[in-house]
Amino acid sequence: MVEKVSAAKAGKLTAVKGMNDILPPESARWEWLEALVREQMARFSYLNVRTPIVENTALFVRSIGEVTDIVEKEMYSFEDRLNGEQLTLRPENTASVVRAVTEHSMLYDGPRRLWYMGPMFRHERPQRGRYRQFHQIGAEALGFAGPDVDAELILLAASLWKAMGLTDVRLELNSLGQPTERAAHRAQLVAYLEQHADQLDEDARRRLHSNPLRILDTKNPAMLSLVERAPRLMDFLGTSSLAHFEGLKAILDANGVAYTINPRLVRGLDYYNLTVFEFVTDRLGSQGTVCAGGRYDDLIAQIGGKPAPAVGWALGVERVLELLREQGATVPPPVPDAYAVVPDASAMPVALKTLQQLRDRGVRVQMHAATADGLGSMKSQFKKADASGARHALVFGADELAQGAVTLKALRDGAGEQTRQSLADVATWAADLQSRA
Repeated sequence: MVEKVSAAKAGKLTAVKGMNDILPPESARWEWLEALVREQMARFSYLNVRTPIVENTALFVRSIGEVTDIVEKEMYSFEDRLNGEQLTLRPENTASVVRAVTEHSMLYDGPRRLWYMGPMFRHERPQRGRYRQFHQIGAEALGFAGPDVDAELILLAASLWKAMGLTDVRLELNSLGQPTERAAHRAQLVAYLEQHADQLDEDARRRLHSNPLRILDTKNPAMLSLVERAPRLMDFLGTSSLAHFEGLKAILDANGVAYTINPRLVRGLDYYNLTVFEFVTDRLGSQGTVCAGGRYDDLIAQIGGKPAPAVGWALGVERVLELLREQGATVPPPVPDAYAVVPDASAMPVALKTLQQLRDRGVRVQMHAATADGLGSMKSQFKKADASGARHALVFGADELAQGAVTLKALRDGAGEQTRQSLADVATWAADLQSRA
């Protein structure tokens, strides 16, 4: 039942904790990042896919794993009041992409390279770099089995860092092998941990028999020495798994991509096999992973599709932007090419017609508009023109309009210089405005 609250009793409404508004000028940084991503994805021939924010809960239980922290503690799940369906706000998007690929038989004509961006949701304690609504950009290559595409995805991420000017990230690699190899490792790992049960924390004891591999990814300093001495999955890998890993490393070496092998890198989702990787930084405290992924060859069949290999990654937009801020990177805000100064309301019809002609030719123009106090003085309008960041002011004064013209005044380079431009020849000086941008 929805509780009704009278307007008199209602207080100021605010955003849900951990779900943040993105306002100007910060939104310009997001747009800048998104534009870079679109360009890089196009260069690597990845095509955009968009999936619903809400999915059936069973999708994530089946794909992520019932005994993972995400499913057990973090998902926003609810019952649809109309039909009783169990639904969940997506906590990650790989499962959704695989569901879409399977549902629409997208691999019928061959493998696919796809990418996405959008909000994800997890009920976590909000902290720096971790929010309840957070945003991911991801790339998924489905239907490809070889280490060459694993390497391609890592090179794609590295190209993004270069385009952004991001330097303080390092690549960590591991291989989880195949299920039979993990099973042999699991048996020895459980036996080892049982011998040291007194050193396990509460989370580790809970995971010991349900998901022991996740214990290797512990952040508890008291357990790090124990984990370092644990049996290593790499020692259980067979010839094929090792060859896949060596193939990946050879391509990265040929491209000059530096990496370290981290045998404790296991990732938090059950669907990974073979290659797993993370790009990490030391500049964001405990939230040091900015991009992570790996191979998930069994997930398509797990969701109900025809078996096919796949690999992908996702980056955290908030963390990447925070890291750029930490590095002192600046993103120039979008500014208009010109700001229209309109001294009298009677000039508005001509002014708006002219601005539309300029915009039709690609010129970015901001119009001074009236407030409850009117248009304001010329002095106040020029102050707003200067504050807008515009390079020029367009003055639609009575003298100018009487001559069928507008005054073009420089506000930045050559500040103060001004010329009269004919309203009958907008196309000519519109091109000039753009050339000065």
